[in-house]
Amino acid sequence: MSADATLGRPLLSVEGLTVAYGDARALFGIDLSLPAGRALAVLGANGAGKSSLAGAVAGAIAPRDGTIRFAGDDVTSWSLHRRSRAGIAYVPEGRGIFPHLSVTENLRAMLRYAVPKGERAAAVARAVETFPVLGERRHQAAGTLSGGEQQMLALARVLAAPPRLLVADEMSLGLAPKLVDVVFEALARARAAGVTILLVEQFAGRALDLADDTLVLRQGRVVWSGPAAEAGTAVAVGYLGDAGRE
Repeated sequence: MSADATLGRPLLSVEGLTVAYGDARALFGIDLSLPAGRALAVLGANGAGKSSLAGAVAGAIAPRDGTIRFAGDDVTSWSLHRRSRAGIAYVPEGRGIFPHLSVTENLRAMLRYAVPKGERAAAVARAVETFPVLGERRHQAAGTLSGGEQQMLALARVLAAPPRLLVADEMSLGLAPKLVDVVFEALARARAAGVTILLVEQFAGRALDLADDTLVLRQGRVVWSGPAAEAGTAVAVGYLGDAGRE
């Protein structure tokens, strides 16, 4: 049992989070609590604020107001890299790989912040074991990989050194159905290994199958939160507005 579970506090706590781009607000006072070892699916229509929430939690986007706590620490002002070193891994929409570096170089670049030098070779081997096609492409520039292979690389960089919290933003975006299966199988393995997951996902059904809890956003506000098993009607309302009630 983790120290966070022992102390009865959430691993991640967000209070009153507001994100704005100039005068345009993307999030309005979001609250959420994510216990260690659980998976939270963040759902909603395009423009609901899902990626803004993921980016703010990971440290890629500076909030206008609110507080973000991780493992009991106030990390609101921490940089992306400092949060990464503390155990928050971020896989952004668009994958976030280095296109001119090889597959192996991408893996090493990520692991530099997460794994001691003497353990990096073993971590790279774990990444290749998770996604064998990456081993076949190890010397290939990441930018020349297929979209699915790039997504595998983005996820492999994280799972090679399992974080305390994985923030995954639209991991299945643009992938063929078989590759979506591969991505969700890897996420399920990470969860089984004890990784806490905040998942932003377009495939609501797949996300709800993986998740314990759900947060539904609409126009930057929470319209429903609760157990994933009870989220069916709430998801329809979150995506379709009042039409979802019919």
